[in-house]
Amino acid sequence: MPMVSTGRWQPVLTSPRWRAVAAVLAGALPALAFPEPSLWWLAYGALVPWLLLVRSATSARRAAVEGWLGGAGFLLAVHHWLLPSLHVFILVLAALLGLLWAPWGVLVRRLLGASPGPGRTAAALVLVPAGWLMVELVRSWEYLGGPWGLLGASQWQVPPALRLASVGGVWLVGFVLVAVNTALAALLSAPRARPVAAAGLLACAVAVTGVWAWAPRPQPAGSVRVALVQPGVIEGADSVQRRFDREEQLTRELAGRDVELVVWGESSVGQDLAHRPDLGRRLAALSRTVGAEVLVNVDARRSDRPGIFKSSVLVGPDGPTGDRYDKMRLVPFGEYVPARSVLGWATSVGKAAGEDRRRGDAQVVMRLPGTAGELRVGPLVCFESAFPDMSRHLVGDGAQLLVAQSATSTFQHSWAPAQHASLAALRAAETWRPMVHATLTGVSMVADAHGRTVGRRLGTDASASAVYDVPLARGTSPYVRSGDWAVYGSLAALAVFCAAEGVRLARRRVSGPVPPRG
Repeated sequence: MPMVSTGRWQPVLTSPRWRAVAAVLAGALPALAFPEPSLWWLAYGALVPWLLLVRSATSARRAAVEGWLGGAGFLLAVHHWLLPSLHVFILVLAALLGLLWAPWGVLVRRLLGASPGPGRTAAALVLVPAGWLMVELVRSWEYLGGPWGLLGASQWQVPPALRLASVGGVWLVGFVLVAVNTALAALLSAPRARPVAAAGLLACAVAVTGVWAWAPRPQPAGSVRVALVQPGVIEGADSVQRRFDREEQLTRELAGRDVELVVWGESSVGQDLAHRPDLGRRLAALSRTVGAEVLVNVDARRSDRPGIFKSSVLVGPDGPTGDRYDKMRLVPFGEYVPARSVLGWATSVGKAAGEDRRRGDAQVVMRLPGTAGELRVGPLVCFESAFPDMSRHLVGDGAQLLVAQSATSTFQHSWAPAQHASLAALRAAETWRPMVHATLTGVSMVADAHGRTVGRRLGTDASASAVYDVPLARGTSPYVRSGDWAVYGSLAALAVFCAAEGVRLARRRVSGPVPPRG
């Protein structure tokens, strides 16, 4: 493999073919920081090979290509478990969404290319992370797949990172991670700017330490006793009815354990309760037996509205209470096919939805009258727990407990269940509200208001119920109060940079080429 040296620390590939391969592999490397490998510490240096490769590109066009290929590699690695469902279409999606990193590649080369001086390096420490956040923001749009695999989410079990999330959400955590990677890349490739790169690393450490030491914390506010019911893998004929029977059996075993809420997973009920009143009566009997409301999830064609909905439905001792939340953000291809008239062929090569499910209109905060002070519960369904704005909105509306009902049965033996469950810790830390993550087949877990795991997790091999004393909290986190300020700050920084670049190019046209400043 032909090699040249552009600096003491950076041998680079010269063959475009091998550089393309290297870009895909370098982009995929950060995926190891996410569950299940959970090499969280890798996130603090995993972007460095990609940054070093892109900065050495011979042209802005080449940097864009290597940004694109690295982005495609990252998305494919983080979502590789979709391959059995989408088959070749996952490659198409990764290639298309990877294009979002092409401008980021140009930005990296502009700021870190050649031999940057202190000025360009200082700018890179802000603008390279800002550019990364803009890519994550755009791809977080639900119609492009949603915010699954945001880099900051890899730190779900790191207490200092969770404290950062309480201040600026997953966005602030991601910004700091990319800033650290950028500083490390500059230390390796920019001899003239090493003091600035070292100062950048120190600034990140000081910021995290400051947040850990002085950022406000949630205050204890009692507890609530919650039970999760996970029936496990149930397949074959009559699986919907047999799953309900197993959930009913597991719930009856909770009698006498003083639970205040029982939570079933996503699609735990396969028929509309108005169409099947016998199921409603059985659920009401369970509520009376256990002495608590049961939050189920109905995945069925509704009797009062056209189409199939996924709905969180609260059932009390007298039947459904009237509290119902219809899922708003649907999984592309899994629950609907975007632009079905154009992309409907995806159903012939994978397991894409044969019929689009319908969307709900608004988020709902449910009240549990049997609990002290009428506990307010904010339900989310499936990958809605990946959207920080949804949990933030629920808490703003008064939710004291967040509940995510999920099912990753299709991806049972992949990284997906652990990735999904980890989001509960992040959302809890962001909002200062505990979160319950209940699934059909695992991984089910509970996180407290600091993002710490409460009790035992129910793995993908479990068919069981579990009871948790969930500590509640009061107070409003800085993130809930101030919102996505890290994103807006990044957008402002990039706008200033683009304006400055525009002025520089205009002057260059007037006066001729000028050497780049350090």
